[in-house]
Amino acid sequence: MKVLVTGANGFVGKNLVAHLKTREHMVFEYDINSTTDQLDKFTAECEFVFHLAGINRPKDEAEFMAGNFGFSSELLNALLRHGNTCPVLISSSIQAALDNPYGKSKKAGEDLVFEYSDRTGANCFVYRLPNLFGKWCRPNYNSVIATFCNNIIHDNEITINNPDTLLNLAYIDDICEEFSNALGGNPHKEGDYCTTPITYSVSLGLIAKLLYSFKDSRKTLAIPDMSDDFTKKLYATYLSYLPENQFSYPLKMNTDNRGSFTEILRTLDRGQLSVNVSKPGITKGNHWHHTKNEKFIVVAGDGVIRFRKIGSDDIIEYFVSGDKIEVVDIPIGFTHNIENLGDTDLVTIMWCNECFDPHKPDTTFLEV
Repeated sequence: MKVLVTGANGFVGKNLVAHLKTREHMVFEYDINSTTDQLDKFTAECEFVFHLAGINRPKDEAEFMAGNFGFSSELLNALLRHGNTCPVLISSSIQAALDNPYGKSKKAGEDLVFEYSDRTGANCFVYRLPNLFGKWCRPNYNSVIATFCNNIIHDNEITINNPDTLLNLAYIDDICEEFSNALGGNPHKEGDYCTTPITYSVSLGLIAKLLYSFKDSRKTLAIPDMSDDFTKKLYATYLSYLPENQFSYPLKMNTDNRGSFTEILRTLDRGQLSVNVSKPGITKGNHWHHTKNEKFIVVAGDGVIRFRKIGSDDIIEYFVSGDKIEVVDIPIGFTHNIENLGDTDLVTIMWCNECFDPHKPDTTFLEV
C-alpha cells in the first residue's frame, strides 16, 4: 500500500516508517524540509495518511496553532484537490482536553479532521496519545524517560520534584502496532476517538529506580525482571541510549593455572550463567549439591563429565564436545567433575538454578 507519513523524521514518524517498511508498504516520507511539490505528489498518490507532523516546543506560542492546525488544513486541502478520500490517521494528544495553547491547537486539529470526515466520507482516526517512550526519542525535549535514560547513562543528575507523580505511558512499538491495526481497518475505538490498548501508569520514582538498577546491572550482573512488560520495554529503551563506545563492559575473570571461571549474569529467580575455561588435562569440580542444580554446555573443545551417586561406587561418564553441542543436567546427590581431554581449551557454559551465596554455598567436596 502507498502510505504517506507526515512528521516522518520525528520520534513516532521514524519508528512508524521503519515499522511500515518491514511490512513492505511504499512509504512517502514528508517532514519539515520537504517541498510543497512533494506534498502535492504524495497526496495525489497515497492510499492512507498518517498525519504525525506537529509543533510541541515552539519559540512562540502562536506557532502551536500554525503547526498543529495550519498544516493539518493544508494537508487536507491537498487531498481534496486530488479528490483523494483515503483514510487519515492523526496523532493528537491527551492535552487536547486541556485549556492551554498546545492543547487548544491539538483540539483544533482534531475538530478539523472530524469535520473533514463528515464532509468527504473519508475514514478518519484520531488518537489522543499519552506520554510515549522507546528508541529514537530526543532527550531533553519532550520525553522524561528519554531525558532520564540519557542523563543516567552519562552520569548526569536527574530532577524529580515529586517521585509519586504518575505518568500515563505507551511504548512506541505498541503505538506502531496499533497504527497498523488502523491501516488494516481495525483500530481500537472508544466513542469518537481511537485508543492505544496497552498503556502503563507508573510513578516517576519507580521509573528512576528501575533506570538506576539498569545502570548498576553492569556491576551486579543482575538481569531485570523481564516477566514485567513495562520493565522489559523500559530496559530495551534504556539500552538504545548507550553511547556507541559503551556497548561492551568487562567481567571479572577468576583465573589460575587451571583456566578461568567467569560469571556472566544473574537473575532474580532463574539463577546465574557463567563460562568455565579448562586448560588441557585439567579436571574441575569434584563436589556435589543438596538442592543446587546445574546445566553444562560444552561449546569448544573435548571433554568428559563424570558422575558418582553418593553412596555408590559406579561412575557415569558423558563425553562432550563443541562439535556436538548438547545440555548435560547435573542432578543433585551426584558428585561430579569435568575433565579436558583435548589439546585446546575446554569452554563450558554453566547455568545454575540459584545465584552463588558464600554464606550458603550448598557445595560439598568429594572426589568422583
